[in-house]
Amino acid sequence: MTANEAKKKLIDGNARFVSGGRADTDLSAARRQDLSANGQHPFATIICCSDSRVAPELLFDQGLGDLFVIRTAGNVVDDIALGSIEYAAEHLGVPLIVVLGHTQCGAVKATVDGGGHAHGCIKAIVDKIAVSMEKTRGAADAYTACEDENIAAVTAEIAGNTIVSEMIAKGETTVVGAKYNVASGAVTFM
Repeated sequence: MTANEAKKKLIDGNARFVSGGRADTDLSAARRQDLSANGQHPFATIICCSDSRVAPELLFDQGLGDLFVIRTAGNVVDDIALGSIEYAAEHLGVPLIVVLGHTQCGAVKATVDGGGHAHGCIKAIVDKIAVSMEKTRGAADAYTACEDENIAAVTAEIAGNTIVSEMIAKGETTVVGAKYNVASGAVTFM
C-alpha cells in the first residue's frame, strides 16, 4: 500500500465514523489467530494525544492490526516515541505516519494558560508545546493556533529523524499532520 492509498483509507474510515456508519471490521477469534500467527501489518502509524476522546481505531473505523498507535499527551514525541515510529516505518514497512492533534487539547490549554510553565513530569510535555506557543504568541485564538503549530512542529520533528528522513527520501514513508474535531468527529489533513 502506498502512503496516498493509506491516507485515502483513513479519510474513508473517518467519513464512515462521522456519518455513523461502520465497516464490517473483523474482530473474530480467527482474525486474532491470524495476527498472532502472521504478525502485524499496519498501514498507518498514528501519533496522537492521550485524550480519551481521541481513539484512532474508532475515528478512522479500523480494526485489529490496521493501525500502529502511539499516544502521548499533546501528541508530542520523545526518544521512546521516535523509536516506536522508527520501528513501525523500518521494520513493519508502514507507508504513512500521521501526527493527529485535536481541538480542545488539554495539554495545549495547560501550556497556554500556564505561560509555558509546569512542574513534575508534565513539564516535559509543556516544554515541547511551549515552543509552538511562543511561535503563535499574539494569535487571535491562542489555543487553536498553538494546536496547529504543535501538529506542524511534531510532524517536522518526526520527518527530521535520521531513519525516517532516509525512508522519506527513498519514497518508503510519508509524514503528514491532521487534526481531529472532537465535536464533529471530522479529521482534516493538513
